[in-house]
Amino acid sequence: MFPHAICLGDADNDSLNELIVGDTSGKLLVYKNDDSKPWITRTCVGMLTCVAVGDVCNKGKNLVVAVGAEGWFHLFDLTAANPNKSDSSSQHEFLSSDDQRPFFTQHIPANTKVILISDIDGDGRCELVVGYTDRLVRAFRWEEPSDSSEGGSGQLVLLKKWLLEGQVDSLSVNPGPEGIPELMVSQPGCGYAILLCTWRQQDSTESEEDDPATPGCEGPSRDVVLHLTTGRIHNKNVSTHLIGSISKGSKEESSTCGLFALCTLDGTLKLMDSSEQLLWSVQVDHQLFALQKLDVT
Repeated sequence: MFPHAICLGDADNDSLNELIVGDTSGKLLVYKNDDSKPWITRTCVGMLTCVAVGDVCNKGKNLVVAVGAEGWFHLFDLTAANPNKSDSSSQHEFLSSDDQRPFFTQHIPANTKVILISDIDGDGRCELVVGYTDRLVRAFRWEEPSDSSEGGSGQLVLLKKWLLEGQVDSLSVNPGPEGIPELMVSQPGCGYAILLCTWRQQDSTESEEDDPATPGCEGPSRDVVLHLTTGRIHNKNVSTHLIGSISKGSKEESSTCGLFALCTLDGTLKLMDSSEQLLWSVQVDHQLFALQKLDVT
């Protein structure tokens, strides 16, 4: 199993989280409550490297996303599979004969490593961000024909791609100093980069240009703003992970100045705010290779 092929999320829109796991054989397993047996199983094409849950189609409900190493994007709607009155044993029996195919598939560039479903440009709609093993990051948006009402009639449209200097291990979104979402990606050596969503400026000037630039074209280096969190880097190649949108205090206060954390494989843990101010840092004598946040309020 790949490290980003496991996640927690509300897969069936019942306001409760499920555990979603994808394996190297292409099986997508969803676990409910404390049951050791999968509540539902789906079959995908190729090795699953990334899974996620979110409103990727911007329809007001969560869908399960599974992406394979070969570039196959699978979309599952598990809302109808939610057992309301039947017990778990009958549900397992029913699901074993259910159609296991995704309701939508699309081929995107291969060698996916990490994915993120979030509003990265502040327009109120979710985008799909994919990080690759070749140091590329691509942003997609689900688009449907204007005359279509069916959920599976759309497709992913490439918005932009960025080329990073180092390997991409984490993707996250954090409110910037002005409260606008910023797309962040971890970089080796306890660094991170902010990826600029330049299609916002393209959209604002599209009506004034006869031949506007294609949103999916690769942007210049100024679209990637690299930040190093320390002047001295003992190992510039050390693996780094980050997580953003960490709340402190009220939601109103947190939405204007988001906090984010970074950790490195050599034992560094840092908490910073969107103005790049270091709030605290600690060094441990063991490896740190994952970050997660938890609501303790």
